[in-house]
Parts: sequence; structure tokens; C-alpha cells
Amino acid sequence: MKPYFAYEHFVTFSDTNLVGNVYFANHVAWQGECRERFLAEHAPGVVADLTAGELALVTVSCSCHYFGELYALDRVSVRMSLRAVAFNQVTMDFTYYRVGSGPAQLVARGEQAVACMRRDGAGALAPVEVPEELRLALEGYSAAGLVRAT
Repeated sequence: MKPYFAYEHFVTFSDTNLVGNVYFANHVAWQGECRERFLAEHAPGVVADLTAGELALVTVSCSCHYFGELYALDRVSVRMSLRAVAFNQVTMDFTYYRVGSGPAQLVARGEQAVACMRRDGAGALAPVEVPEELRLALEGYSAAGLVRAT
């Protein structure tokens, strides 16, 4: 198994700005797309809990560092890997590669941390441990194996 989960995005003109390159905020949106595809494929029980409103994945931090530009009609592989799990938080790394003819070219790196929360009867959120299904699904996507922070 690869130490990352990959989502491939075909860049369209709607992803670009007036200058013609991909608008910077789209990289963050692609992190969300990658994360959601991972959940759909590897943690359907977590998706059911999210849909039922019993679980919330709250993004607590998100970043992206850019090394190259992407343009309309490029293909980009967004690769998500696990950095750490700590009680109710998961931290993931994202790498963005332009793919196609020739070797893949690194164009950006990002990071995202999410907190697992449960809703009580009044709708308030309270932290809960990362669901076992999610933790087990993520274990295979860490280059160094599952990293548990204390």
C-alpha cells in the first residue's frame, strides 16, 4: 500500500484566476475533496455518523505552501498522508504534484488538522476520541506507521 491516499484533479478554467493560474484557495478546497473521498472509500461508518449529525469533523488548522503554478488543463495529484493522531485530533499532510507526461512535479505542500466532536442534545460540541474506523483506515497512510501524539 502507498503511504498516501491520492485524489487526482483535472484543472478547469473555473479553477483559475484572471492571470490564468490556479487560484490559491483552490488548493485548500482540494484538501477537503481529498479528505472526503478518503472517508467515502475507507470510513463509510464515519460518513454515516457525519450525515446523521452525531459526529462533526471540525477543521482546526489548515495551511498550504506553494512552489509552482498550475494552469487550466493540468492534472494534479493531491496526496494525503497521516502525520499524527492525538485523542480527538488528526493531522494530515498534503502534497500536490503536477502529473502527466514525464516525472511528477511537486507544486505545493499543505497541512490540515481536524478535531472529532460529538453533538449533545442541545447541539453543543464536545471532543471525542477519533473513531476506531477512522483511526484504522488512516493507519495505512503514514510513511512511518501510525504516529500517536500524547
